[in-house]
Amino acid sequence: MQPNLDVYACVFCHNSPWIMIAETVIGRGDRAFEYYTKIASAYVEEISEIHRTEPYCYSQMVVRRDAVRHGEAKNSWLTGTASWNYMAATQYILGVRAEHGGLVVGPFIPVDWQGFKIPRIYRGETFDLEVRNPNGVMKGVRRVGLNGMEIPNQLLPPSGDGRSHKVLVKMGRAVL
Repeated sequence: MQPNLDVYACVFCHNSPWIMIAETVIGRGDRAFEYYTKIASAYVEEISEIHRTEPYCYSQMVVRRDAVRHGEAKNSWLTGTASWNYMAATQYILGVRAEHGGLVVGPFIPVDWQGFKIPRIYRGETFDLEVRNPNGVMKGVRRVGLNGMEIPNQLLPPSGDGRSHKVLVKMGRAVL
């Protein structure tokens, strides 16, 4: 009896965000983002007819190339892939993680990114972050400014005032 390759030849997506996180931990922002694009819905639009799942969903698995229905996504809405991918993208690639004492900023991005902007609400305060990457590095924080004042590290402590705060992060060879 021949095995049903449509079932057995799949790529499991749930573990992909953990690989992205591992790539950032070892400093490879390019690789982390490349893996992100392999399963993120916005980046697989060109194969939507094959993928056959909602364009805004993650799937649990994608049928491999050697299977009968290669490229087809399976089990959308029934996976933790979306939540783990969100965590990998925001906390590790964009590098804004909550810790006990505040938000830690440490992006691991592709070298061709000139920067990005991201708002982050933490303990009732909004931190409007702008990350600049003038030298095209994948990692390293050279300077962090909070409300126009340079701070000595990458930790953005909450002030307790409930207001919005402007944060400017300059990437480069790490100084902090």
